[in-house]
Parts: sequence; C-alpha cells; structure tokens
Amino acid sequence: MTRAHIPGILAMAAIVVASNILVQFLFGQWLTWGAFTYPFAFLVTDLMNRIYGAQAARKVVLAGFIVGIICSLIGTQIVGEFGPLVTLRIALGSGIAFLLAQLLDVSIFSALREGRWWRAPLVSTLVGSSVDTALFFTFAFSASLVWLEPSNDVGWANEVLPLLGVGPALPLWMSLALADWMVKLSLALMALIPFRLISERFRSAPVSH
Repeated sequence: MTRAHIPGILAMAAIVVASNILVQFLFGQWLTWGAFTYPFAFLVTDLMNRIYGAQAARKVVLAGFIVGIICSLIGTQIVGEFGPLVTLRIALGSGIAFLLAQLLDVSIFSALREGRWWRAPLVSTLVGSSVDTALFFTFAFSASLVWLEPSNDVGWANEVLPLLGVGPALPLWMSLALADWMVKLSLALMALIPFRLISERFRSAPVSH
C-alpha cells in the first residue's frame, strides 16, 4: 500500500459506512437510501484499477470488506423495534456479496482494460452489481436459507406479492432485489462520466499489476 492509495481506501470506507447507515431509511416502497450510495463502491474500485492497477484495487476492496464487517458487528449490537438492526443472515449476505462481487469486478475490469475506455468499467460494474444483488438478497431473505439463522423470522420478506406491484406474484424480497438491481444499473451508466473525467486526470499515473 502507498500513500497514493489512501484516497481510494477512504472513499470506499466512507461509502460502506454511509450505505450501512442509510439502509435503515426507506425510499419509497421498494428501496432504501443506501441503494443510492452503495453502487459507487464499484466506481471507486474501477478508478483504482484504472489508475493504479488490479493489486491496488484489491487492497481497496479488502479495506471496504473490513469496514463492512465492523459496521455489521456494530449493527448486531443495536436493537431496534423488531430486533437487532443487522441479523446474522444480513451480515453474511452483505460480506459475501461485497467481497465476491468486488473481486469479480476487478478481474473483469483487468481482462477488458485494453479495450474502449467505457467497456471495462461498464461491463465489470454490470456483472459485479448483478452478482452482488443476487447474493445479498438470497442470503439475507430467501426462505430456502432459513437454516442459516432459524431464529430470524424472514416471513415478511417472503410474502407473495405482485413483482414491484405490477408483475407476477413472487416473494417480496425479489421485488426489493429487482428495484435495487435497477438502481445499480442506472448508476453504473451515470458513473461513466466521473470515471472518464477522473481517470483522464490521472492517466499519466503509473499502473502496476
């Protein structure tokens, strides 16, 4: 790790902390405010990869993972109206989804880094975001994984309702996952603008692998 990596590490830590706080506040019927901050973790990872290389990006991911674990541990100690703010399933889902999705993002970005400037960040973020959403919501709320934490009642998340209020009848958590995924995809496209501007500013920085 070098001093040049510190801004990326701090940015990732700030995003993880903010997302863990904002996920407690609803935005409409299907989302929380955390859905709008968390996707920028992929922007930080991709910028570090473009500017400093895959090794630096993985260090930033590891830092974010550690911060996420700390946030989860704190959340398990805070009891809200319906129990701990962070359950074991949510903590597992969050940690596994973050680490695997971000590392996948780094690998895909590295494989595509020599192509058109937008291809690596767009494809890596779209794939990483999709994996992140699928893993987190399945681990956290799927009835098929109730054995992970039998004492955690996820019946509310498995109530069968029309998908996003208009589609086929599916468990509620699938509507939450789809809404979250749609936000991630939208922000992945929007993030191309700051990615281009910032990476161009640092385009002369040495890249290591």
